[in-house]
Amino acid sequence: MTDRPAMPERFAQPRGWRQINGPLFRKYVALFLAVVCVVLLVNGLFEAGFAYQEHKVSLIRIQREQAEAAAAKIGQFIKEIESQVGWTTQLPWSASTTDQRKFDGLRLLRQVPAITELSQLDASGREKLRVSRLAMDVDDSQLDFSQEPKFVEAMAKKVYYGPVYFRRESEPYMTLSLAGTRRDAGVSVAEVNLKLIWDVVSHIKVGEHGQAYVVDAEGRLIAHPDISLVLRKTDMTRLAQVKAARAAGAGTPTEPVQDVRGREVLTAYAPVAPLGWLVFAELPVNEAYAPFYEALARSGALLLAGLALAFLAGLFLARRMVIPIQAIRAGAARIGSGDLTQRISIRTGDELEALADQFNRMAEQLQDSYAYLERKVEERTHQLELANLAKSRFLAAASHDLRQPLHALGLFVAQLRGHTKSAEGGRLVDRIDAAVTAMNELFNALLDISKLDAGVLSTNVIEFPIAKVLRRIETTFAEAAREKGLSFQLVLSGAWVRSDPILLERIVLNLVSNAVRYTTSGGIVVGCRKRGDTVHIEVWDSGPGIPEDQRRNVFGEFYRLAGGNIHGGLGLGLAIVDRLCKLLGHPIQLDSTVGKGSRFSVTVPMAAAGAQIAEPQPAPVAIDATKGKLVIVIDDDALVLDSMSGLLRNWGCRVVAAATPDEALAGLGPRERPDLMICDYRLANGQSGIAAIADLRKAYGARVPAFLISGDTAPERLREARESGHHLLHKPLRAMALRAMVNRLLKSSSVAGAA
Repeated sequence: MTDRPAMPERFAQPRGWRQINGPLFRKYVALFLAVVCVVLLVNGLFEAGFAYQEHKVSLIRIQREQAEAAAAKIGQFIKEIESQVGWTTQLPWSASTTDQRKFDGLRLLRQVPAITELSQLDASGREKLRVSRLAMDVDDSQLDFSQEPKFVEAMAKKVYYGPVYFRRESEPYMTLSLAGTRRDAGVSVAEVNLKLIWDVVSHIKVGEHGQAYVVDAEGRLIAHPDISLVLRKTDMTRLAQVKAARAAGAGTPTEPVQDVRGREVLTAYAPVAPLGWLVFAELPVNEAYAPFYEALARSGALLLAGLALAFLAGLFLARRMVIPIQAIRAGAARIGSGDLTQRISIRTGDELEALADQFNRMAEQLQDSYAYLERKVEERTHQLELANLAKSRFLAAASHDLRQPLHALGLFVAQLRGHTKSAEGGRLVDRIDAAVTAMNELFNALLDISKLDAGVLSTNVIEFPIAKVLRRIETTFAEAAREKGLSFQLVLSGAWVRSDPILLERIVLNLVSNAVRYTTSGGIVVGCRKRGDTVHIEVWDSGPGIPEDQRRNVFGEFYRLAGGNIHGGLGLGLAIVDRLCKLLGHPIQLDSTVGKGSRFSVTVPMAAAGAQIAEPQPAPVAIDATKGKLVIVIDDDALVLDSMSGLLRNWGCRVVAAATPDEALAGLGPRERPDLMICDYRLANGQSGIAAIADLRKAYGARVPAFLISGDTAPERLREARESGHHLLHKPLRAMALRAMVNRLLKSSSVAGAA
């Protein structure tokens, strides 16, 4: 790594700043003034609201004062009449006082015009005297009023105020009864004309269109500027203000209410103390608030004018500020997008110009830094390429070298199984064999996921019958499923698909392997079905199922189901399946029910059916097919040579073990011809197994059967072997698979030789 170059001298210290002759502070002062205008506007609105409430309260207070004054006048009017009538109750009833009482009654009618008739009742309630303005006077009529309220209430309470009534349907009257201080003085009953109350109400001026009216204790209208409403005996109890006034403890309404004509009014009331009447003063809302609205309009006009002026000033100042800021923003955006040659030109003579100069210096520094970083990125990229190449080489080496000792160990275990007679020894051999198999699966998964991550796995998409892949899956897993007590069912189809047969087989193999591993009872179904122009390859099992909250995670690396009782593997099988499906473009779907099982479905594009391919049927395994046969084994690993040679000798074969084809030729007699050749796919001298077998066949004839064994599981190796016409087995190789291939080729060779 090279050291970062020193920063040029021109960037070490900032250049001399231009003399700032117009600081941005002034512009912020202008902005502050605009904010003050807004504050004043808000304050004006609040003040208007408070003024509105105060104006309303003031109006209601004035109306209440007018109503109280009117109530006081009406009460005073009644009290004065009551005082005048009281003089007529001073004398006791006797023959000598009758003339005096009549004289007092006539004098009362002259002095009090509101009284139109006066009746005097004795202590028993019988009428003794009646004087009237409207009718003839009556003396000693003896009419009995002892049961009427005007006598009973007066005797009990000393005073009685009767309800309002009308004479000639136009004049309101009220009965007023007073009892004397002495019980034998009787009761004086005066009929009072209430026209004077109208005069009181009519003189109450409530604005221009306001009005005052009086209702009695029953809520009937008894005085109003509109006499027709009074004559109709209008019931005012339906009005909200009347209800509120009549309710105990209710205050004066402060919100607009409706009057008898349906107009919105502000209202106030006052009670008439001796009578239980109510005087109301009302003012229409539009008239009540008219002065306030006019003042508000004037204030609003002034505020709007001020705001308009502030707005124009703000526009001017904002323009002076925004244009340089926009230039800085545009320049910064171009610099941020990678154009480090961009320079910002502003001549405002304030902080904005200084900021633009700072951006320009920053762009120059970034330009130099970017060039430095480009060099560093190139260096790092080269290092990563070297690391990736080293990783690929490691994978290639690991694919072969890690499997070599496992392959040899498996073959040694197979030999050991033939020499172990005791049950305990057989159990130990089985445990070792199982451990070797598990290690092989782990190595395969780790190497496969590494190759997928490195992107070194290529595809070879062709058209082929899907049954070809499924039959190999059945051959691989049917016996393992039966050993666990599981049923294994294969559903074939004649459909052809378009995919990579090797990678697709690996996908299905991993799915079926998981199904066999995690299913403890029931069975497994592998099959396919057509859906439009696609084929769905499905793997069903009756295993424990996958909870819904874990279905997204099962395709991740090293993930195993939570809460499960079954352990095994690294949790890479489904991760490999998912990446292979993405590599091939085959969607995969999972459906599962906990406790009932799971279904994995891989969607593969369907192809037009081609010529029927006859699957080669393996020859029946003959136990004695290896007896006395000469087999050449070529491998550059001495341990593998030893293990495979020993196993073949145990089967009755004669074995020539060699590290190269030349050593194999040297180990044979001049007339000896091998019956079978087994060669490692990649030899230490760089020669491939295919070339080694070709060299040996030149010496002994092309009809000598042979097959390859490889520690590299890459699909390319299998394709190369099949294209060259050779069988390929992968290390570590199980003894049964090795014996099956040896017997098969030796049997085929024997049949061909006999023919």
